[in-house]
Amino acid sequence: MSKKVVVAFSGGLDTSFTVMYLAKEKGYEVHAVCADTGGFSEAQLKTNEENAYKLGAAKFAVLDVTKEYYSKSLRYMIFGNVLRNGTYPISVSSERIFQAMAVARYAKEVEADAIAHGSTGAGNDQVRFDMTFMVMAPGIEIITLTRDMALSRREEVDYLNAHGFKADFTKLKYSYNVGLWGTSICGGEILDSTKGLSESAYLKQITKDGSEQIEIGFDHGEISSVNGEKFDDKIAAIRRIEAIASPYGIGRDMHVGDTIIGIKGRVGFEAAAPMLIIAAHKFLEKFTLSKWQQYWKDQVANWYGMFLHESQYLEPVMRDIEAMLESSQRNVTGKVTMELRPWSFSTVGVDSPNDLVKTKFGEYGEMQKGWTSEDAKGFIKVTSTPLRVYYSCHKDEGEKLEEEL
Repeated sequence: MSKKVVVAFSGGLDTSFTVMYLAKEKGYEVHAVCADTGGFSEAQLKTNEENAYKLGAAKFAVLDVTKEYYSKSLRYMIFGNVLRNGTYPISVSSERIFQAMAVARYAKEVEADAIAHGSTGAGNDQVRFDMTFMVMAPGIEIITLTRDMALSRREEVDYLNAHGFKADFTKLKYSYNVGLWGTSICGGEILDSTKGLSESAYLKQITKDGSEQIEIGFDHGEISSVNGEKFDDKIAAIRRIEAIASPYGIGRDMHVGDTIIGIKGRVGFEAAAPMLIIAAHKFLEKFTLSKWQQYWKDQVANWYGMFLHESQYLEPVMRDIEAMLESSQRNVTGKVTMELRPWSFSTVGVDSPNDLVKTKFGEYGEMQKGWTSEDAKGFIKVTSTPLRVYYSCHKDEGEKLEEEL
């Protein structure tokens, strides 16, 4: 009886080679599994199915984990306004964990002997897949032909062609990973630190000029409406925002950061909806959260994003951070208006029942209502006490400071 292997199948060159090689050379019963977190179109999934069987797969399956990806990751990244290094919305890389978890569950269900993926030995994805499989499917062998055999693209293409699979895997200038939370772009000018991406590198071209306003509603931190239209389906809301904003070229940028394996990495991306949603959500929080809620939420959110990027989603502390992030959203309800224009956007205003700017205690810079002028003088005097004490004991420092200033 043939051994059974589950291949995390994207339809690309490396996973196509893996399916064929394991079926033809190793005699495995191959299950080609496409874990969809929102980045595949129906046409792509149909093509993947047809190609999987041509490559020798015994079975093909699509695992739709888009809703799980949103409910267990994206909503917390929105709650935390997560941007890696203040720039990158952890787009496609955050999806890998959920793809790996789905593949691991499937492998256990079909009692597979092995799991295979097409990651190379020079990137982050090998860590995300391997670690997830080791934790969720212990004892199941992990096969990584691309990493272990160190084959060139030409060698993989030649092998597929020699065995009758004629799909076009021409090496393009750029490589793309398309996902619900954005598209990453590698290759081309990105390999030269002195250059930026050309306009042709982006999949979504600028087709709008002028400007327009968009209103995004939030209910306890989650997207609830777009331009007045209610959305129970948060994934549909994200896609609606993307459709409105991406024709302006919003959300394009370049991220440089430290990879899991220790080298520096550079990636271009386009993520109109994520950048707009995070900016709108963060703006609403400025009106509805206390000073220290914002401060401490930022601290844990930074760790949440880092742990997610570095394949630590299954670390138990992540559930603790999620609990804190969710608790922080209890008053983050309201509508945010933003103005869109080519290549940029700006915040306009907020309408929230929990607006802390609207208070009976006074209007900033205008008139106090919650205290008297004598109260203000006393407050300032008490607040200055530590400084007055310090410089009364260190008069030399005070004199030096006066000279310098």
